[in-house]
Amino acid sequence: MIWLACSLLLSGCGGGGSAGGNSAAISNNNTQLPPSDFLPDPGLSPMAALGEIIFFDTGLSPGKQACATCHVPALGLSQEAQFIVPFGGVKSNVFGFRNAPSGKYTMYSPPFSISGTAQGAGQPAVNGMPVGGLFLDGRVDTLAQQAVKPFLSSFEMANPDSATVTAELAGRPYIKQFTDVFGANVLNNPNATLAAIGQALAQLETEFVSFHPFNSKYDAFVRGQIQLTQSEANGLAVFNNPAKGNCASCHTSDSVGGVPALFTDHTYRAIGVPRNRNIPFNQDAVFTLSAGTYAYVPQNGIGLGAPGHRYYDLGLCGPLRTDLSADKAYCGMFKVPTLRNVAVKERYFHNGLYTSLCDVVNFHLTRESAPAHWYVKPDGTTPDQIYNDMPLAYAGNINTSLAPFGKTVAPRLNNAEINDVIAFLTTLTDKFDPTSTQVTTPAQCTSVTH
Repeated sequence: MIWLACSLLLSGCGGGGSAGGNSAAISNNNTQLPPSDFLPDPGLSPMAALGEIIFFDTGLSPGKQACATCHVPALGLSQEAQFIVPFGGVKSNVFGFRNAPSGKYTMYSPPFSISGTAQGAGQPAVNGMPVGGLFLDGRVDTLAQQAVKPFLSSFEMANPDSATVTAELAGRPYIKQFTDVFGANVLNNPNATLAAIGQALAQLETEFVSFHPFNSKYDAFVRGQIQLTQSEANGLAVFNNPAKGNCASCHTSDSVGGVPALFTDHTYRAIGVPRNRNIPFNQDAVFTLSAGTYAYVPQNGIGLGAPGHRYYDLGLCGPLRTDLSADKAYCGMFKVPTLRNVAVKERYFHNGLYTSLCDVVNFHLTRESAPAHWYVKPDGTTPDQIYNDMPLAYAGNINTSLAPFGKTVAPRLNNAEINDVIAFLTTLTDKFDPTSTQVTTPAQCTSVTH
């Protein structure tokens, strides 16, 4: 009976499984023109205007990557579906570790901290609740720190050092604009030059309204400009209901501190996302077949027992963050993302496993009651052990009883309620026209009837 109920739910959205297929490399021209909603804004300060140029400039990377390569404006500043995780490196043919999170609304994330309050009922107890920071593991605190990290990452923009970035910058057509803002002497200090690049990008993210417009249908509804449709309103109710979707327990739907709802509480959770074997280094044999190719990937799974993989992405415990690796209570935790613009994203979860918002909703609902659907071996059909991308030694970190998770007889939501939740999520997409009541249903959910 449990599986039949899940089958009905899963068929309601038309999605199914993960979509693979990274192309061999990213194809970029040396010049990327901003899209219509990122045209130069005469209201920007000189530093922010400089940051906008840098955001789209592919000339500061040997692999011809720009910030906009992985943070596509039309997709809510998230990545394209054709890339499971972003490609980078000198030839733009090296796999990154994680799905690029949205670059929108990041200015509102507080610095990383661990509070003295343990997690709530139904969630694993830890030595304190991690909150804030940037990246999916919160390893930096400021926008400027975050902005410069990709420039020196071997699997992203792949500059070997700040001197190389400075030399590339010196040949860009906007170099005078750069020195007008930061002074000509800044180029004499490569580290200061890289820091200035980060400062310009941070100023853009802070100042330019396109990074935090708060102009979705939901915002218009909160301001009293329009009403939600019945389906959208029902979806909001299910979203907020602690006994049903309970989404708002992590994806806060209320204004906080005068800031409109961000649909994240900036905390970290372990939810047991299945292993994405389309990422090469998630295939154990690759470390013997292509040893040198993935030398940058730590074989951190050796000695951790079942399920016996050589590498795991453990979020707060590494591999990209190392200061918390000794506290195993945080292993497998990733930052709760904003749900703003979630309906225009093309890949979901930290490993880019799913391309369907419907799959994401259903995973939350039936992970415990129908694990054989989600956790499968490399053949794609044979059931695998539950939480197959987490060492069982850390499985206690995963939320198992708080709604919508839990080994319930049937999922907490029926088909109509799932469709309503997805209808509501479409109201979180920016650039809504308040003179219209129509919200475009994302292509991934066109089989859902509202």
